Amino acid sequence: MKTVSDFVPVLGLPVRQDEGHLIKEIAASWSVTLPEDFIAMAGAYGDAVISDYIYFCGARKLRTYADGMGRQLEASRTVPHVVLPTPGGALVWGNTIEGDQLFLVPRGGGSWTVSAFRRGWADWHDTDLGFSDWLHLALTGGTATDWLPEWEPLPHPLELDKG
Repeated sequence: MKTVSDFVPVLGLPVRQDEGHLIKEIAASWSVTLPEDFIAMAGAYGDAVISDYIYFCGARKLRTYADGMGRQLEASRTVPHVVLPTPGGALVWGNTIEGDQLFLVPRGGGSWTVSAFRRGWADWHDTDLGFSDWLHLALTGGTATDWLPEWEPLPHPLELDKG
C-alpha cells in the first residue's frame, strides 16, 4: 500500500488541505468504510484532472458524481455491481477522458480493489490491486495496459476542479 508521500514524485505536493475527514463523512453517510489509502489520496489530490486524462473525485464531487454517474452505470449491463450509494455498492471514483469509469469494488473483509468500465472495449476490467498500488502503477507506466496512455515525464500536471 502506497502513502501520500509515495505520490509526491508522481503528482507533486498535495493540492488539498487533507480533506480525508470529508471523504470519511461521505462514506459514513453511505454506511461503508472506504480504504484508508483512498481516503488519504482523495483528501490530498482529489477533485483534480491528472495529465489532462484522469479525473479523480475528491470530497467536493464524490457524492454528486456517485449519485449521478453511479445511477447511470448501475443500469448498464456491462457494470456487474451496484454502485454507491446503493448499499453494498462499488465506489465510482473517477473517469478517463476516453469515458472509462474507475471503481473501487468491495471484496469482503474490508478489502477493495480497482476495476474499470472500459468504454472503448464496452467491457468490465477487474484488477486484484488496491487503490494506491493500482494508481501508482497506472501513473508511472508500471501496468501492462493498452487503455492508459504513455505518460510524459513525471510529475503529472494537475488541474484543480474549483467547484
